[in-house]
Amino acid sequence: MKYCFLFITALLFTFSCVDPDKVVYDENARLPILGERAFVNGDTVYHTAPDFNFINQDSINITPDLFANRPYIVDYFFTTCPTICPRVKAEEIRVFDHFEKNPTLGFLSVSIDAGKDKVYKLKDYADKLGVGTPRWHFVTGDEDHIYDIANDFFHIAQKDPDAPGGFDHDGRLILIDKNKNIRAFCDGTDPKAVDIFIKDVEKLLREK
Repeated sequence: MKYCFLFITALLFTFSCVDPDKVVYDENARLPILGERAFVNGDTVYHTAPDFNFINQDSINITPDLFANRPYIVDYFFTTCPTICPRVKAEEIRVFDHFEKNPTLGFLSVSIDAGKDKVYKLKDYADKLGVGTPRWHFVTGDEDHIYDIANDFFHIAQKDPDAPGGFDHDGRLILIDKNKNIRAFCDGTDPKAVDIFIKDVEKLLREK
């Protein structure tokens, strides 16, 4: 886990330094598979998104089985976030609306404030955004579980009394493919980065 975290941190730092205005987008290039990889008996084994067990805003148990054989987008947030979450959600709604006619693409928003973000609060939050199931799941669960799997989702999530709202977290949108591989991510606070991310999602949806 330590080496996975260091690899992911370096990768995210490298991509965060890329200016979206200077990116020359290649429509024909296949999206890479991100994260660590190993070679087992001559085969390449790629990093995969973690298993999880959550409860969504409709009190439904949510596991990876829900997204079996289809892609989904993951972000970490909390409903009382006073900083980046509103901006990220505004951009994520733009992604959601762009793919409105493609029901295969799912959305998973994981609350990092398990103490306060009970099911009814997640329901109210989703309703105010005007989105919800079956495509977009706002989830909570065991606090330790949420933090433990954050690194495997390419996210930073931890309690920090000195941070606004009491949590240190990022605003990334992470794209997971039907095989649980991480294929793309972006800074969800940056509209230009999200524009590129939308193209990445389109490209993934075209994959055979």
